[in-house]
Amino acid sequence: MNQDSYSSDQPTGQDPLVLLKTLQLLWTKQELGKLKEEIRRGFARLEDPLAGLLAMLESSSDWKGKRHSLGYCITTELQLWIKEHPAVPQSGTKLKKLQARVLGMLSQCPANLLDPLISIYQLHTADRNYLLEHVSHLYLQGNYKEAAILSIKLKLQPDQDVEKMCTPLLLQDKANLVEEYVAEYPELQRKLLQTLDTWCEPSFNIRDIIRPYQGLSKYKPEKFNRRVFSKLIFRLLERFNVDSALCPNVINQRHLRTLNYLFYKRFVEKTMTEENWADHIQSTVGENRWLQRHLVQSLLRHCDVRGAAQWAQHCRVPPEMLPQAVTEELQKMHMQDRVEEVTKADNYEASKKKDYYQLPIPRENIHFLQTWEETLQCWEKVLQAGQVVGVDMEWKPSFGMVGKPRVALLQLAVKDEVFLLDLPWLLEQAEAEGEKEKLPHFIQMLYSDAAITKLGYGMSGDLSSLAATCSALKDTEKQMQGVVDLLAVDKQLQWGKDSRKVDGLSPEHSLEERGVRQPEKGLSLLVQHVLGKPLDKTEQLSNWEKRPLREEQILYAASDAYCLLEIYERLCKDPESFGLGSDLTESLVGKQSKKPRAKKQLNKQAPSPSGQEFQGPRMEPSRPPAPISPQEFSVVCDNMLQGLGRYLRCLGVDVRLLDNEDDHRKAAEIARQEGRVILTSGLPYQTLRSQVGEGRCFSVNCSQKAKEQALQVLKHFNVQVSLGDIFSRCQVCNCNKYLKVSRERMKQLVESSRQVSGEHSAGCPGSQSYSVTVPACDTAQPGCAPRSKQAEGTEQCGAATVLAGDTVLQVTAIPPGVLDRAELTDFYCCTCCGKVFWEGSHFGRIVSEFQDVLVASGDAQSIYELS
Repeated sequence: MNQDSYSSDQPTGQDPLVLLKTLQLLWTKQELGKLKEEIRRGFARLEDPLAGLLAMLESSSDWKGKRHSLGYCITTELQLWIKEHPAVPQSGTKLKKLQARVLGMLSQCPANLLDPLISIYQLHTADRNYLLEHVSHLYLQGNYKEAAILSIKLKLQPDQDVEKMCTPLLLQDKANLVEEYVAEYPELQRKLLQTLDTWCEPSFNIRDIIRPYQGLSKYKPEKFNRRVFSKLIFRLLERFNVDSALCPNVINQRHLRTLNYLFYKRFVEKTMTEENWADHIQSTVGENRWLQRHLVQSLLRHCDVRGAAQWAQHCRVPPEMLPQAVTEELQKMHMQDRVEEVTKADNYEASKKKDYYQLPIPRENIHFLQTWEETLQCWEKVLQAGQVVGVDMEWKPSFGMVGKPRVALLQLAVKDEVFLLDLPWLLEQAEAEGEKEKLPHFIQMLYSDAAITKLGYGMSGDLSSLAATCSALKDTEKQMQGVVDLLAVDKQLQWGKDSRKVDGLSPEHSLEERGVRQPEKGLSLLVQHVLGKPLDKTEQLSNWEKRPLREEQILYAASDAYCLLEIYERLCKDPESFGLGSDLTESLVGKQSKKPRAKKQLNKQAPSPSGQEFQGPRMEPSRPPAPISPQEFSVVCDNMLQGLGRYLRCLGVDVRLLDNEDDHRKAAEIARQEGRVILTSGLPYQTLRSQVGEGRCFSVNCSQKAKEQALQVLKHFNVQVSLGDIFSRCQVCNCNKYLKVSRERMKQLVESSRQVSGEHSAGCPGSQSYSVTVPACDTAQPGCAPRSKQAEGTEQCGAATVLAGDTVLQVTAIPPGVLDRAELTDFYCCTCCGKVFWEGSHFGRIVSEFQDVLVASGDAQSIYELS
């Protein structure tokens, strides 16, 4: 601004700069009370307080600073003073000039001064075109953040291009500011969502958007991609409650991922029934032709032509979208095939009963309620003092779609009866009758009555879904009393003597059963530990919104609620045998009634001092995990923990190692198939732990060396290593069977091998190998393997003897001097990979490094005795 315009606006009363000096002195002395009094007296002496404020801010050096600056203090005090003195001029030509000066300051103004300055100078009522020009000037200068913030404060968004304003902000990873920019304008929300969805179209070239902003400060192109846009779109859809049909590209891609997941569950993992799979396929694909085309392609990949034809018919795929082979197969299908499938399914269901928990009550005691009259009979039995009620809820799986799940079925179990409430239908009926509050009222009565014991498993998640279903129930969790969340009990049980959960198998399951079916977890595993058999979770991913419910769904829902009663009864009868306090009711019901929200903390993962996260609560020193031997402990190591895996093998642990090119998710597949614990670290932990049972994924401290990581794992799982465990597994291939060969015999093998292949032509193609016939008694059994040092030097295949099964014995890798050592009486050869081991100093070093986890046993240390 020029000097003339400045001087014409100066007040004729007290000089504001003189007042500023007085205020600066009080500010330096930190006399804040006197400071505020002097500010107010000073404004009263100024002829034009508004112009005086600008003069003081422009002359002060700290107005651009943080919140507690003198400029901020002066501005906020004037804002309060103006409210008490409304006679101060607030309009006219002079005010417009002051507004122009304020606009010049706003681009450099800290966020905390924006609101008071805009309020004081009523910038919302200023000339809108002038404000837009000023914001546009900031934008052209590359001050995109400042332009957006000022637009929000001045409410200029409706007159601006939302794509133009938001694109550079997204490139600077300022998605939160973008959300705020459109927050108050539904039309802008829709425009932004449509723009983002267009960018997610597979054929769209994102580089065309990025190109004009190459020189942008804080430029983060890695944050500008379809994956980030997709997450942002779903967040905006949920926050602003916008119809998802506005974003067909991301919705189709999400449905396609759901489709692929359903095929994985049905045809790869084989844990979803045909009925459930078909229900979800129909609800996912619907009438969407694009998805139907992908469905047909997936059917042909995972089924034969006949299978594809059956499912195409079941899902009503239009004939014109089917390949000719599928169309022809459809014409050949006969009813007999369907009868055979039903018979097979019935036989399978009958064979499963002996393996899973079965309801101890007759079918006629399970009541499916859809009318208010039926529900009243339920409440008469449930709402009784001293009653114990098992509570569970079911909802349709969301498969990652927008919004919280809505409860489709509420299960209430009492002694000898189960009530299944069709919650959506009952709420709809009540609303139609003008009494929508009566069902929520009864539910709140149930949860808030301390005289009724409510049993659940993970009740916080259930109540969150209940609140999403009926807004009147949003405060239920705050009011509930007399609840027992068996998830909390489960976490106390998981390290008890009789409840080891490392393998996810009950004691009666043998090691050979691992990998036959998916390991149990959650409530199913608790039922297995307490009642002897797990829950059949086949119907877990059912479409619970579809009516009528199938008989299998009704039995599943009733079992989920009724098993809670049986668990609670068993624990109350003999709590001490499960490692619980003698008075289970008092310790759980009483504490949770007084602090209903405390149980939420049980679901959170507590970080350890070393940076890892545990799957359960912190272990008390008085209750460590039950000790196990390395033979009872099997793991799969993520590809960034290969050093840890080799150390664990040295100590006898069964270790599978991922290759460098393997995806992290392969660890979850191996863990589920073979009953192993996943060892990982960093970000993959969050993904992997959700794919396996609780306590079956452990995050090690990635900042530690491999040896420290191994000690961390052994101590956490209480793996107790004996001397006989050391080197009981091959460090190369993980095999635990060895061939024991005497030193004299090994010399003969080495010499024979060299004579056959030639001293300098070892490993050449076509060279002959010397076969060895070994008596069965010479093969070392698991746990009887050597304490030995791995051979050093180059391994040369071909110049070796051959074991039974065509395993090449790598005898030429043994240095000549080793065979002459008198103290070596035997060599040990891995029967799987042919690696040769012998006793050496390596054993002593391992013993020394891991003596903290070694336990005394009958093993003799012989030459490895440590001083």
